[in-house]
Amino acid sequence: MRFAVWAPLLLPLLVAPLLALPQVRSLPDRLPPRLAAWLLTGTAVGLAGAGTVALGLLALTALLHLPFVAALGHLDLPFARHLAPAAVVPAGAVAGVLLLALVGRAARVLRRHRSERTEAWRLIAAQPGSAVADPAVADPDPVGADGLALLPGELPDAYALPGGLRRSGRIVVTRGMLRVLEPAELTVLLAHERAHLTGRHHLFLLLADLSAALHPLLLPLRDGAAYAVERWADESAAASVADRRLVARAIGRAALAGGGHAPLRMAAGPVPRRVAALLGAGQDRRTSRRGAVLVAAVLVAALGLSLGTALDAATDLHAQVEVAQQGR
Repeated sequence: MRFAVWAPLLLPLLVAPLLALPQVRSLPDRLPPRLAAWLLTGTAVGLAGAGTVALGLLALTALLHLPFVAALGHLDLPFARHLAPAAVVPAGAVAGVLLLALVGRAARVLRRHRSERTEAWRLIAAQPGSAVADPAVADPDPVGADGLALLPGELPDAYALPGGLRRSGRIVVTRGMLRVLEPAELTVLLAHERAHLTGRHHLFLLLADLSAALHPLLLPLRDGAAYAVERWADESAAASVADRRLVARAIGRAALAGGGHAPLRMAAGPVPRRVAALLGAGQDRRTSRRGAVLVAAVLVAALGLSLGTALDAATDLHAQVEVAQQGR
């Protein structure tokens, strides 16, 4: 465990320069956005999880040097200290403090996501009849089973509001947005937001946010995952309306009208990049795809190495504890 436990902590330091490369930032434009979203989110979760486990193992190893902890585990204390040298105690103490701080950061992220959703549902509940389709929409049932929550505000805005176990999600649209978009563009908006709901993109964003909270060096992966789910929804809308230029125009108009920059809004993210990706501006598809595959392979290799070393360290510590128990 002495060497393996450090690998999950050091790997993000080595991967960080790679994450800053344009090839990584443009991964959702070079690969299918759905695949890019899974890849970036999964890599972030895996690296953050392995690093968190490594910190926990270091802290636990230090705790085994304490007599009352050794007694609780039925360990032979001198033998346990021999297996894990005293030099690990300061490192374990620092790891424990870091672990508590990072878990606190993750808890704040969870509270923020929950409070934002709770506030959004409160606003909907305060509007009687808000969960029915607006007569200004040409399609009598534009959002299917997901429902359309109409808010009276004049500020143009629209976003996907995830549901839960007892209620389905909603596509929230203000009357201001209905007045800004043409009927065809409104169809694009509804298709885009519906894709967020059906794809459960809020879970990707939550997991990416938690990963960045647990390991700040993973911020580029979080940002990449957030962009990837927007591109995913863009492509779903384009497939729905069979007109990529219409989707690009609707995104641009929603952004210019004052759409928010929060996740799960059609006007979120770097709009010029999204429009360029939809229109295929200046891309050599074959070259960009090869570069993307290479970057994806590096990310998968880093993920596999991080998870493998974390598992090896945990297995080694478990074996050491068993040996110490037998030596009692």
